[in-house]
Amino acid sequence: MPRRSKVLSGTLVASALLLTSIGIGTVAANADTPATASAPAAHSGHTMAVSTAASPEDPDGDGYIPANPPVTGVTPSTKEPPHRYFHEFQANCAVSHTAPDDPIVYAQQPGKSHDHTFMGNTTTDAYSTTASLDAGSTTCLAPGDRSGYWMPTMYDGDRPVLPVGPQTIYYKAGVTDYTSVRPFPKGLRYVVASPMQSAQEFRDHPGFVEGWECGDSFFNVDFPADCPERQDVQVNIRFQAPSCWDGKYLDTPDHKSHMAYPVVNPGTNNNICPADHPVALPMIEFKMAFPVNGDLSRVRLASGASYSFHYDFFNAWDEPTLAAMVGHCIVGALQCDARGYDQTHPEAGAALNEDYELP
Repeated sequence: MPRRSKVLSGTLVASALLLTSIGIGTVAANADTPATASAPAAHSGHTMAVSTAASPEDPDGDGYIPANPPVTGVTPSTKEPPHRYFHEFQANCAVSHTAPDDPIVYAQQPGKSHDHTFMGNTTTDAYSTTASLDAGSTTCLAPGDRSGYWMPTMYDGDRPVLPVGPQTIYYKAGVTDYTSVRPFPKGLRYVVASPMQSAQEFRDHPGFVEGWECGDSFFNVDFPADCPERQDVQVNIRFQAPSCWDGKYLDTPDHKSHMAYPVVNPGTNNNICPADHPVALPMIEFKMAFPVNGDLSRVRLASGASYSFHYDFFNAWDEPTLAAMVGHCIVGALQCDARGYDQTHPEAGAALNEDYELP
C-alpha cells in the first residue's frame, strides 16, 4: 500500500534528564486538515514518572547504548534507482500478552509503565535485553523475527480491546534510494511518537499516515464518532517510524534522537536521510486493527486520549533472516508478504520457505 504521509525534515527534541518520550509534532507539516480538529490542544490525564534504572546493556547508565561496531563513513544516498511503486515486506505478528512494562523507557522496573499490548516476542517484559529476546519465541509468522513490538493497551470502558490475529507491520523504504536500505542492527530500539503529545502534535507528527479510521472516516485525531456498528468494521491506525539512524547508538536517553525521519533533498522531490543520521534502515509502519465499533465514547488508551498513541520497537531479528528479507523485498523493489513473496512477481521467488524460514 502506498505511503500517504508527507515525510519532511526536522530536529528531534531530546531530553537527557528524563528517560521519557517527548513529542516532536512541530517538525513536519501536512496539507490535509483532520476531520476532528476539535481535539483539546494539550494532553491531559496522563503523566510519566522519571526512570530510576538503566538497561543492563547501558555500560555506564547514561542512557546511551553504543553500537558495536558503529557504522561510519556513510553519506546519505542521493541516487535515483529505477522507479518502483513498492519496496516493502510485512512482518505479521499477533498479540502475545499485556503488561504495565516497558523495557526501553522503564528498563528493570516492572509495573512502572502504563499498560502495553505486546506483539512478537512472547518474553518481552521490563527485564528484556537483546540477549533475552534473542532466546525467546515469537508470535510472528517468521520464527526469525523475535523482535519486541508494543503499544498502549486500548480499553472500551474497563475491557481491554486487543487486536485479533496477526497484525500488519510493514517494513518499507523511507528514502528514494531503496537500494541503500540496510537491515537494523541487532539490539536497536526506539520509541515512536509520545504519550505526552498534544492533539496537534499527533496530527502534525511525521509518522502520521491516516490517523484513526473506522468505516469511511479517516484522518482522525480523536476516535471516530461515526464508526459503523457492523461485524466487518474495526478501528484502525497506521503510523510510521523514523528510518534514518546515526550509526552510533542502539539507544539514547530520550529513546529517539539516534533516529530521524527522512528529509527532502533540496531541489528535488526525493527523500534522503539527514547528514547527522545518514544510515538508511527500514521504515516500520504499524497497521493495527482493534475489534471495536459503534459507540466509541468509552474507548481510551492506557496512555490517555486517542492522540497519546505511540509504540516501541526492539530489534531481535535473526540477522541472516532479516538481511534476506531486506535484500529481496526492499532493495529488490517488491511488495512482499511475510515470506518475502510478491504475488505480482512470482518469477522473483520468495526469500523464505513455506515455514517462513531461510531455505
